[in-house]
Amino acid sequence: DEHGSRMSIPVELSELAATLAAYPWGYLVTVGDGLRAHSLAVPTDVRDGMLHATVGRSTRANIEARPGVTMVFPHPLAGEYSLILDGTAAAEGDAVVFTPTHAVLHRPALAP
Repeated sequence: DEHGSRMSIPVELSELAATLAAYPWGYLVTVGDGLRAHSLAVPTDVRDGMLHATVGRSTRANIEARPGVTMVFPHPLAGEYSLILDGTAAAEGDAVVFTPTHAVLHRPALAP
């Protein structure tokens, strides 16, 4: 493993688009009015350093009320590092634009 046994590896935002190429989809995680997490699976769509997704009414309302969101991209291969992004999102009609502020590769605690 190129990362050794490290649990988390920071990803520079300037390298994020290249890193995301290995992750075809991810979860957009927002927080609802009852402070419950709401997850939506979305395809990876990076343009100009931001991620774009089509969302429904609940996700859009959550983002309008609480724009701080997380995206989690499981690696397609078991045991590999997942990519976790924190950032802010803005609703634009049925679309959301996510601007990452922090990115980390995170390995599974129990590799298969």
